[in-house]
Amino acid sequence: MRAEPPPLAADPTALSRLLGTTLDALRDGARTRGGPLPAGGPEAVARRVREALGEPLPETGHGADEALRTLVRVLAEGAADPAHPLCAAHLHTPPLALAAAADLAASALNPSMDSWDQAPAASAIEDRVTAALAAEVFPDAPRPDALVTTGGTESNQLALLLARERQGRQGRAVRTVVGANAHHSFQRAAWLLGLPEPVVVPTPRGTLDPAAVREALAALSGPVLVVATAGTTDEGLIDPIPALADLCADYRADDRTDNRADLPEYRHADLHVDAAYGGPLLFSRTHRPLLDGLARARTVTVDLHKLGWQPAAAGLLAVRDAADLAVLGHTAAYLNADDDTEAGLPDLLGRSLRTTRRPDVLKTAVTLRALGRAGLGELVDACMDRAQELADLVEKAPGLDLRARPTLTTVLFRPNGPGVTDGTVAAVRRTLLAEGRAVLGRAEADGRLWLKATLLNPHATSGDLAQLITLVEGSTHR
Repeated sequence: MRAEPPPLAADPTALSRLLGTTLDALRDGARTRGGPLPAGGPEAVARRVREALGEPLPETGHGADEALRTLVRVLAEGAADPAHPLCAAHLHTPPLALAAAADLAASALNPSMDSWDQAPAASAIEDRVTAALAAEVFPDAPRPDALVTTGGTESNQLALLLARERQGRQGRAVRTVVGANAHHSFQRAAWLLGLPEPVVVPTPRGTLDPAAVREALAALSGPVLVVATAGTTDEGLIDPIPALADLCADYRADDRTDNRADLPEYRHADLHVDAAYGGPLLFSRTHRPLLDGLARARTVTVDLHKLGWQPAAAGLLAVRDAADLAVLGHTAAYLNADDDTEAGLPDLLGRSLRTTRRPDVLKTAVTLRALGRAGLGELVDACMDRAQELADLVEKAPGLDLRARPTLTTVLFRPNGPGVTDGTVAAVRRTLLAEGRAVLGRAEADGRLWLKATLLNPHATSGDLAQLITLVEGSTHR
């Protein structure tokens, strides 16, 4: 006789009981870890995982409770915990509890966002929420829209794809102009799309110089996508978006201007802003002006799993004109047959390059409803304040140098003094990682290596920041 199949996630009683086991294992694993990162380095973590996991595919199972208890605990014990205030290396946010709870509901119901009959309510929620977020990015545009993506890499690739399809009608491959500060995804996107490698403009001061971009544009003809960054990965800097938007406007010309001597052949430039990091500043009354000019872009990337405190993934690509998305249209008879679409069933295949995809918009919708613009803005402001406070502490510490006052929530600093080299800085970081005491990133700027603190935890305290300084100083002088 066959055993009874395991309960499904749609069974609230079974899910509730298993959640208790899971939460206990999370708590026990975090307690055993005791800090922001497991101590001992890669080999120690791998050994503990091997011991806990045993045979990954046993002949006979161990049961749901044991499997959850064992593996969730070892995962938590070996986690880099973004909710720990001394885990501050990357744009890796501690998700809000309410967003994680909403994500659980999405997993339990498991809608697939590739046809309406698999996700009736989820598709309606996505339609409303993306429209609202697109209007936040492009408040004056008549028909803005936004697609849900897995993050900045997918959003940037989509932006380049849309530019290729929109501008390539003249028979010329679109060129991309990026700063040396731009995200690596643009090089990969050009490669994937069969486009020329991006033209990279040096950024010796960390941001794009409009004069250098103008010089790069002068050497090009045909369609161009200029990329600005609002929140660089290494330093959290913002390119001069209004000036770059002006350059794109100056470069544009339609086919009737081909005979002008100063406009060789067909020339057209659009602006894309990679605001994966800085985009949520739109929610802050205080810091929103840092994104002046954003609405002049043709496309904008925003990640709400950064300064939006969502579980990954929660990316967006916002477009000024929804008509630009028509090129993504695709038909598969079993998902969006023409007669079904004509009868009023929403067509979801043109909303992504993916087919099966999770309803990632649900956690965002719950967060927006729970906190509103004001509540999210307060979280943004809190993290911006923490960055300024950490910069103050570094400036007051005689054994540390501050790279510059932070623009967003990223602070670069390094030990100073006789004998301190880039090797010293790298060793300090690795020592703190190996001991599981703090998680700091690394960045190169001004020809030197710096420690990078990316502060995304609104619960971090002044004492946490002071402890971080103490740990760095102590590790430097061992």
